[in-house]
Amino acid sequence: MATQKPYGMICPITRACDVLEPRWTIPILVSLWAGETRFNDLRRAIGSISPALLSRRLKEMEEKGLVNRVEDRAAGTVDYIRTDVALALEPVLDGLAKWAQQGLEAEFALCTAKASVLMWKVRRLFNRDELPKRRVVMQFHFNEDLDYDTYWAVLTPGAPVEICSLIPGFDIDLFIETNTVSLLGIILGRTTIAREQELGTLFLSGDAVLSRTMDRWLPRSSYADFDGVLPLPDQRSHPSVVAAGPMRQARAAR
Repeated sequence: MATQKPYGMICPITRACDVLEPRWTIPILVSLWAGETRFNDLRRAIGSISPALLSRRLKEMEEKGLVNRVEDRAAGTVDYIRTDVALALEPVLDGLAKWAQQGLEAEFALCTAKASVLMWKVRRLFNRDELPKRRVVMQFHFNEDLDYDTYWAVLTPGAPVEICSLIPGFDIDLFIETNTVSLLGIILGRTTIAREQELGTLFLSGDAVLSRTMDRWLPRSSYADFDGVLPLPDQRSHPSVVAAGPMRQARAAR
């Protein structure tokens, strides 16, 4: 591992930054905090990180005492578990989240979200108790210029939530048209479902009960509960923030 010239300061904060500073270290810790432990799941949760770099970062974090690599030879699995040292960082990470929610303008804070990473996060947010006790299929369409702009969430009782980028072959119960900024803004408490519907950046069609209870089966993140969260403005400059497009118009014309 390449070393950098030390700051030469006596402040303990700067030394802590030496440990946490390498790119992707904090996102990896946050993903582990969210419950991801397998290599491929960490990749999907983090997004734009190559397998080689993730492998290198995990090895470095293991050397620094932040993670333990747990191999189950019988099952052929490897899990990465946070150490007590990493667990002690939770209040620090929570403090950073609060600062971001209260101090960073919403569009700036939300504009780098990737749809694939957002959907991977959404799969953990579903409140299954607020959904019908049957298979439910939702189609999420992002009105943006993306390599993949449509995802399907398949929620089957007794099974993990599936996030698909190919049509799953089931009837769709609910169509959701939005953009990444609006959906993430709803999750993080930067805006509301009703407000995005009024602005035309969120459109729901299909099952009427699912449409009316979205705030129950897709609850907000705990980060939305901080006081003084800066809201998304009504007038938005980011290019991804557009009203529901052709799919909405086609259905409205039926």
